[in-house]
Amino acid sequence: MAGHIQDRWYKTQMTDGKPSRVKSDRYGTGMRYRARYVGPDGTEKSKSFRDGQKRLAEQWLAQIEADMTRGQYVDPRAGRITFRQYAEKWLKTLGSEPSTVASMESQLRLHAFPYIGARPLGAFQPEHVREWVATLEQRGIPGPYARAIYSNVRAVLSAAVDDKYLSRNPCSVRSVKQPVVERKRVVPWLAERVFAVQAAMPERYQAMVDLGAGCGMRQSEILGVTVDAFDFETDTLHVVQQLKLSRSKPVFAPPKGGRLRDVPLPGPVADALKAHMKQYPPVEITLPWRRADGPKVTKRLIFTAPMGNHVWRTSLNDGAWKPALVAAGIIPEPETEEDNYAAAREHGMHALRHFYASALLDGGENIKAVSEYLGHSDPAMTLRVYAHLMPSSRERTRKAIATAYSRGPIRG
Repeated sequence: MAGHIQDRWYKTQMTDGKPSRVKSDRYGTGMRYRARYVGPDGTEKSKSFRDGQKRLAEQWLAQIEADMTRGQYVDPRAGRITFRQYAEKWLKTLGSEPSTVASMESQLRLHAFPYIGARPLGAFQPEHVREWVATLEQRGIPGPYARAIYSNVRAVLSAAVDDKYLSRNPCSVRSVKQPVVERKRVVPWLAERVFAVQAAMPERYQAMVDLGAGCGMRQSEILGVTVDAFDFETDTLHVVQQLKLSRSKPVFAPPKGGRLRDVPLPGPVADALKAHMKQYPPVEITLPWRRADGPKVTKRLIFTAPMGNHVWRTSLNDGAWKPALVAAGIIPEPETEEDNYAAAREHGMHALRHFYASALLDGGENIKAVSEYLGHSDPAMTLRVYAHLMPSSRERTRKAIATAYSRGPIRG
């Protein structure tokens, strides 16, 4: 057993040259047993137990010894740091994009710290996570957002395990379930709807629809697309950057996840972009790179606002995209000028990417290529989202089996 147990109510003294146990000055008061051991850092640790709890003290020391043997030992003093204290320190060490860190900090501050922030890491049990997840559901936090918050909490606790503040991640046990996300099947727009929305857009932004529906670009990638992204000789579009916000400031940055990609440039899209650039010549825009305090870079943007500045996403959505949705009969028109447009999350510019994916799959393109062109992390993610848009797969299966049966013996 690691360490030893001191009985504070008794002491050893020499009587006639022989050791004997006698009552100490503390006899009958305070904690009787003190379990002591030397930790991996070479310093002595201890924990006190009441009278009648000697066996409990022995079990505690045995557990300490077992944890040391398995490499799962956690310094009790380290376990006293609260979830919030550790999370705030952890956030400062992340090398992620500033906007990503800011989003994580906001989610933890609003939805985790008020409920589990004061709990010491060493006291975390699976039941505390289950109760917190139930609280998210009771508060009506939408499934996808609740899962993002949960993922951040799980990441904090995983880091705490790595740093020896916690012996195991309570999110990793089978009884803890992450928030449920009700997956909705993507219903892609028909081509008629795409062209109706495009026709209702301001003329200087109509080619954005071609890049979304014809090349699968994200809105932020469209806003940040530059002249040198287009190779008209090889009919290739190089998706290498986006225009995004970093702590509410516009910046140029690599595409989502840092996944640069080359996308086939269809003839009609190339023609539309050439016509657009002829009518609205590209403008040099200077912005920080990656973060608000990053180095300044200058890019020749394809799409700019009427006054020559870059296009703000919110201005584009409220001033051009949603009015086009109204004109195409997709969302209702506000009843008064003071009213806002109806929420249209499923009809945002991301709908153009869904159209692009559905058109490729319907044309027989393989899922790996579709995933690459969309800039997804892996084909499995693409398959989860778009598998139901492969209507020809069942027919191919029927034909394959029918062909195999045709080679068999004739029944009759």
